[in-house]
Formats: sequence, C-alpha cells, structure tokens
Amino acid sequence: MIKSVCSAACAAVVMLALSGCSGGSETATSTTPSPVPSSTPTPTTSTPTASTPSAVPSTPPAKPARTAAQLAKALLALADLPPGFSVEKDEGGDDGSDVTVSSKDSRCAKLVAFSNADNPPGSKASAGQSYSGGAQGPFVDETIDAMGSPAAVRALQKSFKQAVAACRTMTLKVPGEGTSPISVREVAAPQVGADPVAVRFTATSGPLEGFEVTMVTTGVDDVVLALTVVNGLPEDIDGATSAAVEKAQDVLGATKSGT
Repeated sequence: MIKSVCSAACAAVVMLALSGCSGGSETATSTTPSPVPSSTPTPTTSTPTASTPSAVPSTPPAKPARTAAQLAKALLALADLPPGFSVEKDEGGDDGSDVTVSSKDSRCAKLVAFSNADNPPGSKASAGQSYSGGAQGPFVDETIDAMGSPAAVRALQKSFKQAVAACRTMTLKVPGEGTSPISVREVAAPQVGADPVAVRFTATSGPLEGFEVTMVTTGVDDVVLALTVVNGLPEDIDGATSAAVEKAQDVLGATKSGT
C-alpha cells in the first residue's frame, strides 16, 4: 500500500498497492523361432547401468533479490508518456499531512489498513513516482513493489480484491481540503500483467464531493505494479497501465504475458 497526494488543487489521494514424459520405444523382435538348446543354457548376468549425474534434475538457482534502484529504473519515464506530462516532485515527509481513510464498518478494516500503509505487506523493495498532465490533470501515480515471488504477488492481489469486495464506503480526509465519505467500487481492469484488479473511489458528498480516483494493480512476475489515476479518462487509465507494464517487463526481464 501506498498513499500520496497528487496536489492540493486536485485533492488527490493514492490508496493501496496492495503473486513431459518421454515414452520408451519397444525393440522389434524376430519372428523366426530360436532353436531349442541341446543342453541346459548357461545363465547370464547383466550389470545395471549406473545413472549419470546429468540424469538427476537440478534445482535452478534463485533469482537475485530486487533492489529499489532496479525498480526505479522500471518506472515510467516522461518519454513513455504522452506530450504535456511532467514529473511531480516528492513533497512527502512525516509532517502529519498525509491523506488518510477510515471506517466504522469492520468489513472495511482490511482495506483501511492497506490504504493507510506506506507499502504492501511483504514488500521487499519499493519505488514510486508521480506525474502530472497539467493543471487539470490527469494525475498519475505509479509504484512498483518487489514481493519476492510470483506466488506472493498472487496472494497480495487476491487479498486486495477481497478487501475491495468487502467494503462499500469509507471516509477520506485530505488535509487542507476536508473530509468526505467515499464509495468503493471494483471496476473492469486493463487486461495486462497478471491478476489485474481495478477499483474506483468516489467522494459522494461534503467538501470533496465529485472527487474520483481509479487504481489499477497487477502482477509482473515477482513484483506488483500499482497505478492511480486522478481526473483521467478510461483511455488514460488503459494507456498508462499498458505502458507501465511493458516498461516493467522490459527492464526487469519479466515474462511478457497477459492474464
């Protein structure tokens, strides 16, 4: 999980980023009958063939652990985005100004915990960057977290999907902007990466009414990639997600496959 604010103007919040058999051939035998031996045949013995070391399967070496520097290289660059985008400077800091969510509904506890955390549970290394398409957006936030294995990525995606499905409303607080209830709704995710999940958060009333965030998370081998888009059209979300996954696959040497 990740949290950030795109800018005070758009009151943007980034929530959650949350893992052949070879058949033997029979030897042909002659149909000519063998002559009956005139004496008791001498028994023969055969020496079993010893198996060679090459016949024993070996365990492939484990991949080296991802580093934050490696993940940072896999993030989108301005050259990967349409003209007009710029990199948003990191204004982060432990100054108590973080965007937060809360809920009195126990069914939302998991999603609240994920949303308010800095990184997903189990993350081994992380990198992130924010981009702005202008004063009115779209605003895009990307994070990549190394989970250690594809299985861990699948488990995180499953947990995220379950957390979204269990929760319907939360309360969003943006320092300097106010507090509003937000609806939680799973939406169709771009079909890139592995086990993609998308969710839309919409402020339904109060000072943030109308504010909308769409987040997409998907797996790329042993890393989970999360993209959050504010003030973006469907084509913005699809295009940014596809570009981010392709970039991560190329840089990280990941398998280029869909779901």
